Amino acid sequence: SRPVRVAVRVNLDAGLPQRWDRFGFNLENGQAWRAVQQVAAAKELVLVGLHCHLGTFILEPAAYGTAATRLAALAQRAARELGQTIDYLDLGGGFPSLNTLKGSYLPGPDLVPDFDDYAAAVAEALQGAGFAPEALPLLVLEAGRALVDEAGTLLGTVLATKRLADGRRAAVLDFGVNLLFTAYWYDHGVSPAQPLAGAPEPTVLYGPLCMNIDVVRDSIALPPLTAGDQLVVHRVGAYNLSQWQQFITLRPNVVLLDMQGNPHVIREAETLAYLQQGERVPAHLE
Repeated sequence: SRPVRVAVRVNLDAGLPQRWDRFGFNLENGQAWRAVQQVAAAKELVLVGLHCHLGTFILEPAAYGTAATRLAALAQRAARELGQTIDYLDLGGGFPSLNTLKGSYLPGPDLVPDFDDYAAAVAEALQGAGFAPEALPLLVLEAGRALVDEAGTLLGTVLATKRLADGRRAAVLDFGVNLLFTAYWYDHGVSPAQPLAGAPEPTVLYGPLCMNIDVVRDSIALPPLTAGDQLVVHRVGAYNLSQWQQFITLRPNVVLLDMQGNPHVIREAETLAYLQQGERVPAHLE
């Protein structure tokens, strides 16, 4: 009996090299405006928001200013021509963390803009868009990775070490891309969890899986490692718990450190019994 609240997802040209146009209605070719018109004309629907998502790990704050300007213009057109008041503008996510992208010449902390730069670009665009102060739509930002990457740390153990055929030092760890999916994208910071002696040298860090692609770091300077040494991988809070897998090894404890530094297990390590609990054997095979 009540109309359904609807937001329209828009894809647009914000000046980025790659455009994410798989989802949403395109602004430049008129799709977005036609979608807005159709929602406004439907008695069962009420248009309340406009949304866009520019991409991932976006290092250009100005792109968000461009997106805010263009969404604001679409909202004002809807108000002017259709009598539709847009309650909120959602500029989506894509904000980077301080991780270092593979192939980057600079480490993440030296490359990633300050979050204030993104905020300034968006605020300037909306303040200059012509809204009356009392008519400014609510601004929604999906800060995801930029917030939670720093909150996650992975602690693992060296299982074995060796010299590769080309002379490089290598270590096999008890975790790999099965737990650290983002190792495909980032050169994660890795540091020893205990003091180690010896001069650092380039080291390849492998996971325990039976695949050559199971590489945590292609090359990182570390002191000589031995079996039993523990390593800390930094900034793993985003995407890993949602994408880890039970391939060859089961998933470990997830531990929360509270503000006083006290540990709390918030997800227990998996066991074979846990893995098998949902399985059923047909009666004729028992």
